[in-house]
Amino acid sequence: MVSKKFSMRRMSAEELLAEYANGRRDFRDIDLSQAHLFECNLQDADFQGSNLSHVYMPYANLGRANLQKVLLHSAELSNIRFQAVNLTDADLTQSNLFRADLRNCRLERANLFGANFQSADLRNADLSFADLSEANLDSSNLDQAKLIGAKLSRCNLFRAQSVDLDGANVDSTTVFPDGHRSRP
Repeated sequence: MVSKKFSMRRMSAEELLAEYANGRRDFRDIDLSQAHLFECNLQDADFQGSNLSHVYMPYANLGRANLQKVLLHSAELSNIRFQAVNLTDADLTQSNLFRADLRNCRLERANLFGANFQSADLRNADLSFADLSEANLDSSNLDQAKLIGAKLSRCNLFRAQSVDLDGANVDSTTVFPDGHRSRP
């Protein structure tokens, strides 16, 4: 992993948006950390393996983008459109996804530790084997979401809608949709 970090090419937000406007969609293995991309439209872009840590991207549209194995920790992603996005094996530790649209997203094995999904739309999302420890899913919509093997230790599911916890890893610290902790 260390060698990959050094092989990433740094790209500014302005350069990214200009290249996207010119038709480029392949942005794999680039470093966009701390970029300011408010309300940007990057549908169908491929950021696989890129570093987008600490980006500021509220209200952006990344529909159908490939964000597999992307570093997105501590990112501001509130109200983002991530419809049908591949976030498999991505790292969104401590990211803010308040009111994010994550319908039909692939989040298998993603690191979502401490992420804020309050009021997010996760309908039909695949969160299988994801780490949702200390994540906040208060008032989120999890209708038809897959949580098989997901780690939900210290996870807040208060007021979450349509949650199916069959196969999920819950413990005495998990807050269930009704506000209670693990049942005896």
